[in-house]
Amino acid sequence: MSRTPLKTRKVVTRAALRRAVARWRRAGERVILTNGCFDVLHAGHVRYLTAAKALGGRLIVAVNTDATVRKLKGKGRPHFPARERAEILAALAAVDAVVIFPEPDVRALIRELRPDIHAKGTDYTAESVPERAAVLAAGGRVAIAGDPKGHSTKDLIAAILARFGSPAR
Repeated sequence: MSRTPLKTRKVVTRAALRRAVARWRRAGERVILTNGCFDVLHAGHVRYLTAAKALGGRLIVAVNTDATVRKLKGKGRPHFPARERAEILAALAAVDAVVIFPEPDVRALIRELRPDIHAKGTDYTAESVPERAAVLAAGGRVAIAGDPKGHSTKDLIAAILARFGSPAR
């Protein structure tokens, strides 16, 4: 069995993403941007991304690099490398493109892509989204999407360890 990651046309570079966004806009489509670590994909993530897509447009998911996840989530994270997290997200029907970004937040991508909508989860309000000013300056709007926050990677891993115990080292 090969350890080579699957190739997917949905996981793109920033340059390829800029070209895709230009193509979508020429076709009259709206662009929705969301971002996150997406370390261990769970039902909350799927519901969130499905709701973001339902806002109407092409859904771009920006995934934090491994180094950024470590800074945000702490030692031992991420559990999976960025390329694999991107690959899993790209397999979802709701997702049109995935890009991995190294910045500490998504403001640079917002300025670059000028999304029509920047979607965030229900742990935010439209007023508390950290990138709100950048979105408004780029001519977009902020939208809150998904179910009430009831899932987390940390809680999922704790539940697995509680049920099955720690792996033998």
